[in-house]
Amino acid sequence: MRKIPATMATQHPDNACAPYWEKDGDGFVSNYEEMDEAMSCYRDLGTEEFMWDFEGKYADEAVIDKLFSKFYTFFKKAPLGKEKFLTFRIPNIWEEKGYALIRALTVILTSEDFARDLKFHTPPLFEVILPMTTSAKQLLYIQKSFHELAKLKAKIFNHNPKKNTDYIEVIPLLEGIEHQMGIRKILQEYVRGHKKYFGYTPPYIRPFLARSDPAVVSGHLATLLANKIALSEMSTFSKKSGIPSHPIIGAGSLLFRGGFNPMEPKKFVSQCSGVRTVTVQSAYRYDYPLAAVKKSISWLENNIAKFAAEIISKKEMPIAIKIARKFGRFYNETLPKILPQMQPIFKAVPRRRERRLHIGFQAYQRHMGKQALPRAINFTAAFYSIGVPPEFIGAGRAIYKMSKTEREILHKYYPFFTNDFLNVGRYLNTENLKKLTSLNLNWGLIEKDIRLLEKHLGTHFKPKSQNDQLHKNLTSQAFILKNKPKELSRLITESGKIRKSLG
Repeated sequence: MRKIPATMATQHPDNACAPYWEKDGDGFVSNYEEMDEAMSCYRDLGTEEFMWDFEGKYADEAVIDKLFSKFYTFFKKAPLGKEKFLTFRIPNIWEEKGYALIRALTVILTSEDFARDLKFHTPPLFEVILPMTTSAKQLLYIQKSFHELAKLKAKIFNHNPKKNTDYIEVIPLLEGIEHQMGIRKILQEYVRGHKKYFGYTPPYIRPFLARSDPAVVSGHLATLLANKIALSEMSTFSKKSGIPSHPIIGAGSLLFRGGFNPMEPKKFVSQCSGVRTVTVQSAYRYDYPLAAVKKSISWLENNIAKFAAEIISKKEMPIAIKIARKFGRFYNETLPKILPQMQPIFKAVPRRRERRLHIGFQAYQRHMGKQALPRAINFTAAFYSIGVPPEFIGAGRAIYKMSKTEREILHKYYPFFTNDFLNVGRYLNTENLKKLTSLNLNWGLIEKDIRLLEKHLGTHFKPKSQNDQLHKNLTSQAFILKNKPKELSRLITESGKIRKSLG
């Protein structure tokens, strides 16, 4: 059985501060810096896996050549593909043009040749992440395509007597809450299709649950419950099929994007028990004290596998699904009505990576109705930077439409509910929210959410520390300067440093 990494460093651009290794200190990580960034994660932080992103951005296709050439001694001692792992996130060709897909798959094949010539472990790359997975057919399509490509390469470039490994493992990244809650059916169909094509069942599966993008579409609470349901369903699938599942969760530091930070790794793993790999994103690595980051990664590598999945009973499962959908419905009823006012703030969030814009025929863009949605980091950063944390949207009204049994089940499977919302409430700027409501009455729905949550929890949301008050002051300035992009961008960065993440 291969080693399952506990931590996967990613290129998510959510850091407010500059990386500790960056020489110019501007906080922007260029394509040229990403290879050194990966090495710093392996060598300095102790992460075992690094996601190399071909989706929606420009990726260096010579990454293996450069890593092996520049860091020969390191990878001789810590073989890539055995002790350390580089995992490509490939484009979803059903959502965007697939130009980068063939490049990524070709890199995997040629990297095996290079590693063999160096007498390194082979293959160094053997696994890819498919974002926005919605069906088993998509996973099998990628595997079949790679299988045929490997055979074609061997046939055309026959100067090398040693053939490539013609099997690629595919990690399904599920982003919609309905797909997450229906994960068991997707895995069952995948196993049947895999056995039919390859003649055997996969030895294990690493399903990947998103937290950021489904939160933008359905809200924080719906997404958290969908994650819990999926973790339970994956455990049940493994017990019945005999095929181990090793779930991954992609969470950011702020609660809306997962609430996973180096100060409380045990809390997150306890809430999402059953997870086997967690993403340590840019804010996790760069916006917290380096000593705390290293300590948390070490703890995760040694302890994450000790937390067994929490099984939701057959009786409670339909109620949990109903609660998730209820939260999603109230969130969806509200967000489209306030999106137009947020557009200038979304656009002012400072860039941290070289990404393709969400326009044109090379990229894709998520929508809510006819309105375009920004990336999850920009979305979260914008709402926090005006003092209206998006976790509140729809939450209070949904709570007060629940039965007593539904509330009990919510708190049973989300035991940190009270603590989390008390922390989020520290970033609320009620004056800004009142001003927004005076401009657009639909913001009053969020005011109602907050009043109902305060009543439910018996508290009053407000800044509690000196830093909280400073954050509030910055969000007040941001509201005043919301139509001045340069000044607004600076304020978003400054408030992001206080909350320890852009978004």
